[in-house]
Amino acid sequence: MKTCIIIDDEKNAREALSKIIERYFDTKLKILYAADSIKEAVFAINKYNPDIVFLDIEMPEENGFKLFEYFDIYNFEVIFTTAYKQYAIDAIKFAALDYLLKPINYIDLRDVLTRLDKKESNSSNAVQIEAFLNNLNPDPGNFNKIALPTLDGFQLEKVNNIVFCQAEENYCKIFTNRNEVILVARTLKNIEELLPEEIFFRIHKSYLVNMNYIKSYSKSDGYKVILENGTELDVATRRNDDFIKALTRR
Repeated sequence: MKTCIIIDDEKNAREALSKIIERYFDTKLKILYAADSIKEAVFAINKYNPDIVFLDIEMPEENGFKLFEYFDIYNFEVIFTTAYKQYAIDAIKFAALDYLLKPINYIDLRDVLTRLDKKESNSSNAVQIEAFLNNLNPDPGNFNKIALPTLDGFQLEKVNNIVFCQAEENYCKIFTNRNEVILVARTLKNIEELLPEEIFFRIHKSYLVNMNYIKSYSKSDGYKVILENGTELDVATRRNDDFIKALTRR
């Protein structure tokens, strides 16, 4: 059985989450403490060493992000809880961390806990949280780093370093400007949903391209793009018109 701590300044929110856990997940999750501030949460985490921390984002004195300033090593999984669909949610997604939108329901919580069960250890937490903190900024379209789920954990990568992505059945290959190939345990569609659409374009069912690395475009022998590293990729006929519009907008 895993243990957890709930951090939320609203009493009703703490009680609501507690009731869901006690009603539906009492054999999987034990609540050790419920804190109403970051200060109290730091005390509780140091004392009880929980497996999971449910962390409210919006709190009056110190918001949830401040929690990470008190720890050098993260020996716990973080599940953010929030009522707001704002830029922070995108930052959380980029870091491959989990979150629950309020009002929390048992189905969403079940899905999050299932994902955590499949995760072998929290050794990659530092990478994920670093990606998250790097992406916390007031510009909703400016994300610096992404935590890429690999076969043995996560790899932190600058978004601008990604040249193109290629579908590989249920996986995806990420090609960087260092000539490195990263095998990611996500489909190309999953990666496409994360990367900023103003920079990346799905030119083909198998390719997602960073348009900053496109050197030339040709339609003499089918539709193709040549990247700065010399790679030649096909552009699907059905995607060609939208691709040209995207290029001309830039």
